[in-house]
Amino acid sequence: QVQLVESGGGLVQPGGSLRLSCAASGTIFSIDGMGWYRQAPGKQRELLATITRGDITNYADSVKGRFTISRDNAKNTVYLQMNSLNSEDTAVYYCNADVRLTPLGRQYRYWGQGTQVTVSS
Repeated sequence: QVQLVESGGGLVQPGGSLRLSCAASGTIFSIDGMGWYRQAPGKQRELLATITRGDITNYADSVKGRFTISRDNAKNTVYLQMNSLNSEDTAVYYCNADVRLTPLGRQYRYWGQGTQVTVSS
């Protein structure tokens, strides 16, 4: 019904940049909050950034100043621009979206399948 498709992951050298995209599709009336998380092997899932429909953003201290979250409401897409990447950024990156399926319905949180980001020389 509702699907989040992530793209843009891959291999990048230390100090490099990468831009992730996450597009929501399906039976969607509206999307409020969207966000990005990551999980490295052996570590807990980490919240990186969130953005409201009105473009209010919040960042984790670990990525503040390096990562930028943005969205295109017309495309139901959220982006994560990642700069100054280092080995500690290697992880699977997940997006989510708080989706309202009907005009007066409740919101449901949907998750993407994740995309691998590997920072290595």
